Amino acid sequence: MNLEQYGWNEHWAMKWQAAQAAGKEKERTPGRIVGDFGSKYRVMTAEGEAWGELAGKLRHSLADSGEYPAIGDWVQLSMQDGGEHGMIHGVLPRRSVISRKVAGKTQEEQIVSANVDTLFLVCALNGDFNVRRMERYLIMAWNSGANPVILLTKADLCQDAPQKIAEMEQAAPGVPVFAVSALRGEGREQLLPYIGHGKTVALTGSSGCGKSTMVNWLSGEQLQLTQEVREDDSRGRHTTTHRELFALPEGGIVIDTPGMRELQLWDDDSGLELTFRDIGSLAAECRFADCRHEQEEGCAVLAAVRNGELEEKRLLNYRKTQKELRYQNSKEAKQKRKAAAASRSVAAKPRASGWHRELDEY
Repeated sequence: MNLEQYGWNEHWAMKWQAAQAAGKEKERTPGRIVGDFGSKYRVMTAEGEAWGELAGKLRHSLADSGEYPAIGDWVQLSMQDGGEHGMIHGVLPRRSVISRKVAGKTQEEQIVSANVDTLFLVCALNGDFNVRRMERYLIMAWNSGANPVILLTKADLCQDAPQKIAEMEQAAPGVPVFAVSALRGEGREQLLPYIGHGKTVALTGSSGCGKSTMVNWLSGEQLQLTQEVREDDSRGRHTTTHRELFALPEGGIVIDTPGMRELQLWDDDSGLELTFRDIGSLAAECRFADCRHEQEEGCAVLAAVRNGELEEKRLLNYRKTQKELRYQNSKEAKQKRKAAAASRSVAAKPRASGWHRELDEY
C-alpha cells in the first residue's frame, strides 16, 4: 500500500521522525485514520487497512481535553494479530483542524476532520441555496487552516446558475465558486487541481445538499448511499452517519461528513475577519475606531449600505455572528475558570491519613 496517495509526504516524515525520537518505544507504525466509528477507527498503514483503538495511556491523557483522534489524523500504531489490529499510542501534530461547537448548550469542540488541504463547502442550487448560511461555513473554513472552495451542486435544477454564482462570489471574496452537476457530469474538470495525488479534500454542508452524490461522482464508484430530498423544502436526511475517507482515481482522497441541520461555530481565529473582509475594509474608514456600525455618525459601513455598495443582510449576519462568537467565548472562558478553580480546590485539600482516612472511607 502506497501511503503517499493518502497524503504522506516529507512534512509528515519529519513529524514522524521527531515523534519517534521523543518516544521511548521505537516499534511504531505510521497510519492515517480513514474511518471514525466512535470507539474504534479504521486506519490505513503501509501494509493495508486495520482496525485501531486508543491505548489506555493515550485515552487517559486525552480524557480532560476531549481531543481524541479524528478522521484524517496521522497516528502512531503498534500492530497486533498479524497487522489486523493496532493500538494507537499518539497523534502527529495537525496541519489543519475543521471543527464546530457540539449541539446544545455545552461549550465543547467537535472535531469534524483533520489535515485537510481544501474544504469543499457544498450548497445545492435548489431550495437549499442560502448565502447567509454559507458565510457561517466560510468562518469555519478560515478558522480551520484549510483552503475553502464553494461547490454549488445540482446545477441541472437551476435556471439562473450564473446569477447564483455571482451572489456567492460577492459574499465570498477571493474564494473559488464552481457550479457542478453530477447528473450531467458537468464541472468535474474544474476540481482536478484540488483532488490530485496526495491532496486531501473534505466535504461539508447541510443535509441533502449532495455531498454523498459528490463523493460517488468524484470517485467514479457507488461508495456512499444517497437519498432523495423532499420536494417541498429541499431538505434531506442524514445519509452519511459517520466520517469516512475515500481514495480518488486522480490520486487524492476525499472525506465525507454527516450533514448539518445547523452549524454552530466554535471559536474564532480570524475567520470572521476573513469572511467579512469587505466590512473590515470599510470599517477602517469609519470616523470612530470603536464604531459598532449600528447608528454612529461617520460610519463608512452604514454609508456603504445606503449607497448599495454593501448588502444590508450581509451586515446583519456579520453583527449576529460577531455577537454569537463573543457570547460563546465568554461562556467558554467562564467554564475554564470554573474548572480551574475546582482543580485547585481538589489539589489544595489535605489528604486524610490514619484513622481520619478510615472514617472518610466510611
